Amino acid sequence: MKTVTINDIQNDIVEEFEMFDDWMQRYEYMIELGKSLPLIKPEFKTDDNLIKGCQSKVWLHADLVNDKVVFTADSDAIITKGIIAILIRAFSNQTPQHIIEAKTDFIDAIGLKEHLSPTRANGLVSMIKQLKIYAIAFQTQLSK
Repeated sequence: MKTVTINDIQNDIVEEFEMFDDWMQRYEYMIELGKSLPLIKPEFKTDDNLIKGCQSKVWLHADLVNDKVVFTADSDAIITKGIIAILIRAFSNQTPQHIIEAKTDFIDAIGLKEHLSPTRANGLVSMIKQLKIYAIAFQTQLSK
């Protein structure tokens, strides 16, 4: 069985977004993705798991399962929930090393950053940073 890479998933996401003619449809799609987000367990909805730099509340939790990082998250805002859902889809169930090395060009390819308010765009950067921080922490743990 072929391993699905982060790049494969990102390419799929870009193709899906290309199916929509305008940004209203893309926002609706992001909201739908947010509804399918693997939800964080209530005990992980703590201040420690809040992503700093987001206008709305975004909780992100990560576990290392079989040497792969598994992310769960939630947000109190529907668009933000869609954004974190896209990121989790791209990076969850991957090795820490692959997450650390992964590019995030797909975000520009779908035009996400340019269609977000400056505060949401900053939040997006903070979410990516936090995903990578978890990966670095797990990579350090694995290399001990």
